[in-house]
Amino acid sequence: MNASSSSNWSSKVTRDSHALDLEAGVFTWKDARKIALSLKHSADNSTRRKSDPFRSAMSMLVFYINRAGKKLPEDQKSILQQAKDELRKLYGKELMDQSP
Repeated sequence: MNASSSSNWSSKVTRDSHALDLEAGVFTWKDARKIALSLKHSADNSTRRKSDPFRSAMSMLVFYINRAGKKLPEDQKSILQQAKDELRKLYGKELMDQSP
């Protein structure tokens, strides 16, 4: 598989996910909470996902961040990282404070 077909594969997965019906351009939005709410809505309403809604939504977000790699602008990467935290909050999966 060459670099061209690899990037085509990942964009096809993002665009045509069989697990979630994503809103167009969701990963380009500038509001982390809006991204998280959209992913949650897609995951909660999907009848084709193979795992629980939280894992499906988080997996799609992480997949996008990882596949965009160095081409993802730092400001958008920061927003998407914040969207991960927002997803955790929406699903009641906040990380516990580790300080004593």
